[in-house]
Amino acid sequence: MPRPRKSPLRGRCSGAVAAADHELVQVLDEKGQVLAETPELAPDRLLQIHEAMLTVRRVDQRCMKLQRQGRIGFYGTSTGEEACAVGSAAALNHDDWVFPALRQGGVLLYRGWPIRRWFDHLFGNAASVERGRSMPCHYSDRELGQVAWSSCMATQLPHAVGMAYAAKLKGHSRIAAAYLGDGATSEGDFHVAMNFAAVWKAPVVFICHNNQWAISVPFAKQSGSATVHAKAAAYGMPGVRVDGNDVLAVYQATADAAQRARSGGGPTLIEGLTYRMEGHSSSDDPTRYRDEAEVRKWEARDPIRRFEAFLIGSGATDRAELDATDDRIGQAIDEAVRAAEAEPASDRRTLIEEVYAVVPWHLEEQFAALGGRGAD
Repeated sequence: MPRPRKSPLRGRCSGAVAAADHELVQVLDEKGQVLAETPELAPDRLLQIHEAMLTVRRVDQRCMKLQRQGRIGFYGTSTGEEACAVGSAAALNHDDWVFPALRQGGVLLYRGWPIRRWFDHLFGNAASVERGRSMPCHYSDRELGQVAWSSCMATQLPHAVGMAYAAKLKGHSRIAAAYLGDGATSEGDFHVAMNFAAVWKAPVVFICHNNQWAISVPFAKQSGSATVHAKAAAYGMPGVRVDGNDVLAVYQATADAAQRARSGGGPTLIEGLTYRMEGHSSSDDPTRYRDEAEVRKWEARDPIRRFEAFLIGSGATDRAELDATDDRIGQAIDEAVRAAEAEPASDRRTLIEEVYAVVPWHLEEQFAALGGRGAD
């Protein structure tokens, strides 16, 4: 490992970024070569970050196969965006709260969520956190501070600001990480959350995965601003634009913004410039609206290959160890799928429980109309 040096990103969150500033902050180039000073991360932390990124990639590959086989109903991959989720997660404290969008499952995995729970959720079995009542890919876990999100875009952002403001009022050091895609910036809830956070100096970090596409709508048709981070200036908060495929740049930008939030400096908007390599979901065919040449261009910027090149070049690991990690992840996924698929379905009575202290009569009547059956 090279001797850790002071990060070039320090200080970049200290003031609002002008709308004309399109500078892209990077630590690693597309080949994994060091462009600027690296964050102070020990080798074991670097390897933990790599393993989480690779786990997301391998889980995505398996889940798409399961969906095509009809064994799960729906899936949305985050292929190509792993650095945005995992790099930001690595910069958060364990008790910070996370308000995700569709492609932040890697945050939970980095924080120690077992792969088995991932598949319990997708199969909707009795062991799943939500007992099968949530949409696929709407991962959540109270113990790890990750809140379930809604398929209505941007609704999680005001929730994140509210949680952060409550923490501020109570004198807690916790902050909120509010994730969004580029499409969410067109929603009213985005503007409400940004304004509320800035006015009240709520300790929240907005992390936008600008993956270029809001389903089939390109970013150029999503916004009159050339970048997402430029929008921060209008609300009176700093905006930072980072290479979202450079996990070290994402880490440092988030660490700086998190420190600013904890110290009373208020919110920051981080734009991670990345790319959605596959369809919006398993129900989408991206070849109908985007050029495959664009996809090939972004393949060369693969965040995992870039980080692996850095890890090997810095002496943190070697190819044999990385391959062994890949094998271990594959075995863990195999075991998790077998166990989750063998788990029984949730008892049907859970449909009417855990909302009211006492199940009201009208829900009891509706349940009886279903036949009053349990799991089937």
